Amino acid sequence: MVVLDASVINIALPRMQQALGLSDAARSWAVTAYAVTFGGLLLLGGRIADYAGRKRVLMGSLSGFAVASLIGGLATGPEMLIAARALQGVFAAALAPAALSLVAVTFTKPRERALAFAVFAATQGSGGAVGLLLGGTLTETLGWRWSLFINVPIALVALAIGLPTITRSRPVGGGRHDIPGAVLATLGSAALVAAFSVASEPDGWASPAPYALLAVSALLIGTFVWRQRRAANPLLPGRVVANRTRGGAYLMGAFMAAGMFGMFLLLPYYLQDHLAYSPLTTGFVILPFSVALVAASLLVPRLLRHLSPKAVLVTGIAIATLAMAGLATVITLPDAVVGVLTTTTLMGVGIGLVFTPLNSSVVADVGDDDVGVASAMFNVSQQIGGAVGVALLNGVYLLSTTSANGVSAEGLRLTFFVATALYAISAVIAVTVIPSIRKATL
Repeated sequence: MVVLDASVINIALPRMQQALGLSDAARSWAVTAYAVTFGGLLLLGGRIADYAGRKRVLMGSLSGFAVASLIGGLATGPEMLIAARALQGVFAAALAPAALSLVAVTFTKPRERALAFAVFAATQGSGGAVGLLLGGTLTETLGWRWSLFINVPIALVALAIGLPTITRSRPVGGGRHDIPGAVLATLGSAALVAAFSVASEPDGWASPAPYALLAVSALLIGTFVWRQRRAANPLLPGRVVANRTRGGAYLMGAFMAAGMFGMFLLLPYYLQDHLAYSPLTTGFVILPFSVALVAASLLVPRLLRHLSPKAVLVTGIAIATLAMAGLATVITLPDAVVGVLTTTTLMGVGIGLVFTPLNSSVVADVGDDDVGVASAMFNVSQQIGGAVGVALLNGVYLLSTTSANGVSAEGLRLTFFVATALYAISAVIAVTVIPSIRKATL
């Protein structure tokens, strides 16, 4: 549901912008408001899941996410929509780590865990695929508000299935939470994203605002790090991030999400505004990405019988990087649809190969009392990286279209090459920073 919600919003966003009067520069906040609270509070959410019981937190946050979605669907202006998206992020911050940590502690045998993580990654991919189709169908038939309302029946079904079937996990650790640390992480993340968002305004980097926000972000995040080293119950214990493989996975997740989130913010605009496709047709054009991601994720356990996890990881990010470069190349062609279909499908294959070894490396060699926060930190890296990527690429696009006389395809070409650079950095991290991923963890 968390992944579905992101892709539903991307397809519906052009209609939302028209209906609620979002400016081009502000439209990214419909995505980043969710990502900032999600990423900023994930560490606290992971700790609460560890301490309060993962099933209890999963069921409670699922209910809260549905209520926030209902509020967003009833939005009467940009402020109400953005506030509801931020509230969704608050509940998602507890929901996501509770879900991943439940998978980690439920499946402990290597072969079972490999299949469980493959199914988990495939579920994420299928959530994106369903979101693309639902986003197009609902926006075109019932209106954009249903892209948010749809979470209510999904949550009710999930609660009906989850309450009797999910095994209650034993709470671990203490019960005290580092609330000041959570506030510092959230405000620091928000300032970082805001800096890139402000930079996309007409004055951009010529004004002092983005530099001031970057300085505030550095101060807040630096204070957060300082506090974690001294707090009695830190949100992020040093032992969780000290592992080189896990730290590399966090960095990879951040740069991959930055490129991917930014691309999926802008590609629907190109298809709907430049090519005059309907929201439903737009969903079908982007759908092969998610289908390929699911198929590749389910293939990973078989590949691991013959290849090392790191080999699968490096191959996947290399394919994704080349595909993003291909997308930037074909986007300006007269009939770009075939090229878009081909390159995004290949990108789905590459990312599908990456997610299973990356997910498993995050929880490798972590004690039961730290599984939730280790899982949460991976989501933090993706959400904050994605939020910064959305703001950065939206800014690059707006600045490039201004200098290119408003030719959106040319603006996207430069923007997608920037996204390629973000993927390439992720590939370098995979090769140089991550030493290995033990098959025993899979």
